[in-house]
Amino acid sequence: MDVLPLLLLVAGSAAVAGAARRTPVPAPLLIVAVALAVSYVPGVPAYELDPDVVLPLVLPPLLYTAATDSSYLDLRAQLRPVALLSVGYVLFATLVVGWAAYLLVPGLPLPAALVLGAVVAPPDAVAATAVARRVGLPSRITTILQGESLVNDATAITAYRVALAAAVGEGATWAGGIGEFLLASVGGVVVGLVLMIPIHWLRTHMNEALLQNTLSLLIPFVAYGIAEQFHASGVLAVVVVALYLGHRSWEVDFATRLQEEAVWKMVAFVLESAVFALIGLQLPVVLKGLGAYEGTTAAWYAIALFLVVVATRFVWVFPAAFLPRILSARIREREENPTWKGPFIISWAGMRGVVSLAIAFSIPLTVDGGDAFPERNLILFLTFTTVIGTLVVQGLTLPPLIRMLKLPGRDPQAETLAEANAQAQASRAAEERLDELLADERNALPPPLAERLRTVMERRRNAVWERLGAVNPVTGETADDTYRRLSREMIGTERDVFVKLRDHRYIDDEMLRTLLRRLDLEEAAAYREAA
Repeated sequence: MDVLPLLLLVAGSAAVAGAARRTPVPAPLLIVAVALAVSYVPGVPAYELDPDVVLPLVLPPLLYTAATDSSYLDLRAQLRPVALLSVGYVLFATLVVGWAAYLLVPGLPLPAALVLGAVVAPPDAVAATAVARRVGLPSRITTILQGESLVNDATAITAYRVALAAAVGEGATWAGGIGEFLLASVGGVVVGLVLMIPIHWLRTHMNEALLQNTLSLLIPFVAYGIAEQFHASGVLAVVVVALYLGHRSWEVDFATRLQEEAVWKMVAFVLESAVFALIGLQLPVVLKGLGAYEGTTAAWYAIALFLVVVATRFVWVFPAAFLPRILSARIREREENPTWKGPFIISWAGMRGVVSLAIAFSIPLTVDGGDAFPERNLILFLTFTTVIGTLVVQGLTLPPLIRMLKLPGRDPQAETLAEANAQAQASRAAEERLDELLADERNALPPPLAERLRTVMERRRNAVWERLGAVNPVTGETADDTYRRLSREMIGTERDVFVKLRDHRYIDDEMLRTLLRRLDLEEAAAYREAA
């Protein structure tokens, strides 16, 4: 791809994503809609999705940033529903959708139909979790959707490889398919387990934040590439490593964490925006290769397959949610009785994404013997329409559906109370440690500096409790809000003075950067408390 089209893609998708923050429409959906419209503007370059770029270069960093932001403990607590969705549902959808396509499309061989089933089987939860965070879904549902999205791509890619081997005539068998699935899944986990400890050791023994963040950018590609070299699942290797590093991130120094958070937020924002733009821009490419199928016939196939994909998820999710509870007394004792609303939302949040399109574009042009792959262009078209249909239909209706069902969201009061209690325990421990340190004559400090340490500690302890307190009757702010606002005003005033001193050559630019860096850290601390 030329440089200019790439720059236009990144800049345009980022601009639309930024504009989406001022609208009630989730960013992924608005980007797809705009890209669909732009794809037919005269002069817009043809953006053909390259699976050799998307799968090894785009998928690993997106998986890595999603996994490091996930909670290992929460995922472990929801292991059963996550496994049932990310493995069981994907295999079930592959078979059901493949069989439906085989019955629906005359002349489509069953192996090729199963290839289509594997391609559209994995939901892409980027859009779903974006909606979940925006609307305020219960944390359990958000965790399940996030966990599903971390693993289901590995299941789908393995199922696709097995179905593709049968479709191209490589003599695939059920035993061989099960063996390949076990090799990919177990091998991916093993590679991740082998890599995670030495990588974490290396991260904690580097003294430079820049070097640590350079390593951080390389980790997903290294884990993915090594696993693929052993014919294991690169997806699972990345997820295992990222979950471990995210769980142990507190062992890395603060400068690395601050830089890493900013770097990966930027990487995820750019990649997600560009990926959804690429989805919409594929329409001319897909239609151009549709070939002999008439518009009405292809549209009928697309609608029917979309309905099958949506219905299949409902058919799997509701029994998976209620049958384990019916069959196991232990589950009934340990877990609350679920209502129908949670499974309904999870069923409806099955939007497909770029992974499905990337897998579809990797279907070879020919089978063994040189004949054309059966109905390859139709498979591409049906994949595209399924992705667009789920993103638009389900994505646009998910927020009002969540509001209509009135699911209990997060309780800000309870979360603030838990945060305040945790901060109180930490502050008491810190105060005891400070008394121990100051009792040692080697740590002697002038009284004002010792008092300052105590004041800062007291400030952290009281800040959260003040969010639960009364508000200013004039401004509506809590005392904590007012403190942060005044602190930022003071920092802004200091910053203006430093800049004037630089402009009048009392200090040089290097000293200005040093002084501004100090103020930036203080302002960042105030901002993070407010957030």
